[in-house]
Amino acid sequence: MIENRLDRYRNKRVLIVGLGRTGFALINFFNQLNCEIRVTDTRPIFDLNKAVKKLKKIRPTPEMTFGEHREEDFLDADVIVYSKSVNSELPQLELARMHGKEVCGQLELAHKLCTKPIIAVCGAFGRTTVTHMIGHCLRSAGKTVFVGGNGENPFINLWTQFPDGEVDYVVVEVHPLELLQFKGLSPHMAVFTNLSSTYPEKRFRNYSEYVETQVDFIKNMKAKDHLIVNFDKLSGHNFFSGRQCTTYWYSRKSFITQGVINETQGTHFHDKRIHSNIHCHSEFRVSKMNVVGSQNRENLLAAITVCKALQVDDTHVQDLIVRFPGIPHRLEFVMEKNGVRFYNDAKSEVMQDMMNSVDSFKESIILVAGGKDTEQDYESIPLNIKDKVRVLVLVGECKERLNRYIGESTQTYLVGSFEESILLAYQKSRTGDTIVLSPGNSSSDVFRDYVEKGNYFKKLVYQL
Repeated sequence: MIENRLDRYRNKRVLIVGLGRTGFALINFFNQLNCEIRVTDTRPIFDLNKAVKKLKKIRPTPEMTFGEHREEDFLDADVIVYSKSVNSELPQLELARMHGKEVCGQLELAHKLCTKPIIAVCGAFGRTTVTHMIGHCLRSAGKTVFVGGNGENPFINLWTQFPDGEVDYVVVEVHPLELLQFKGLSPHMAVFTNLSSTYPEKRFRNYSEYVETQVDFIKNMKAKDHLIVNFDKLSGHNFFSGRQCTTYWYSRKSFITQGVINETQGTHFHDKRIHSNIHCHSEFRVSKMNVVGSQNRENLLAAITVCKALQVDDTHVQDLIVRFPGIPHRLEFVMEKNGVRFYNDAKSEVMQDMMNSVDSFKESIILVAGGKDTEQDYESIPLNIKDKVRVLVLVGECKERLNRYIGESTQTYLVGSFEESILLAYQKSRTGDTIVLSPGNSSSDVFRDYVEKGNYFKKLVYQL
């Protein structure tokens, strides 16, 4: 079945619009099918040096058009696929449609080919974490799972990682712009974490269009499908009620104290435990969670609700609570050594993100911060260093300026190298302490990006 679906694209002339992570994933997919590939991007070639070098290493090397979208490229192709950053109403795409070409976004293409149950995670915040939490629990239960979607692992990678497409579940994070491009999404299960009060104004005409676009696909879901919704954020929206599919809710508040325990099916916190009444009543201990912060606890409730709806055994749900480390470089639990816990939050490269991460911890922490001096306006950010940080270790280009602003708030040390910052933080720690790398500034003074910095942090921690 899957081979027949793939065969329709074999040996085709394919145009990929947009050279980003999704573009490279599409190149790998169509190369498997012996397609003749061309890539087009309006950015000039000198803005794409790294990407072009990577392109030229691919065999066979795709044809390339940069700096413009040429109409002849669109008319010469049999199939045209674009990434979420591309406006689906692009004149060249409209021209291709008028000439009978197959034109679709990456999500639509992957959805068209996929024959396995899709769990779509939607919303404005928490999508990535919820997606990976669900994948962790299903794998713990012995299922074969593809975890991806928006981000580092596009949906189309399913057929690169599993050439025969044989998985039990496909768990995909869906970006609002992808739902703007594709109205036909029909998952077995959909998760809504929240709806943002802001939206991409360049792509949506107004907020109403943004909201309607996010929820419109729910009408495609059948009675056997499931809808998982954040009770605290979305219970007042009537478009989640009266649907064919079964709706389960999750809440950080107690259904008992809210008085909805008999009316609401789902998952909630009560009496320092997680309770779920889906299929059967379950209680889960939360005293040994690795993930921190109220947002992550909310994400955990969403993932547990999904797994309970799929009737995953409670032992695997408890394993998720205890063992899930977090998303790489986003308050990721690294390890515990001699009673000291280490967290990698390298992705927090602006001060507001750093402070949000600091506030995620109940107890005061040892914070390693600093990086490239990008002239952030530190004075505009409310910094709760005095109450939340016991020891502050500053490193990088911005350490002097950062020290002038927050150094007097707590016990502060300035060091000359990243290696020294981790060693000093550990030397100043004691049993029960938590050491957090959360730069609050760009990593590009020493490292290529936050990923390299976070990975090097983990390497140094393992070597302590």
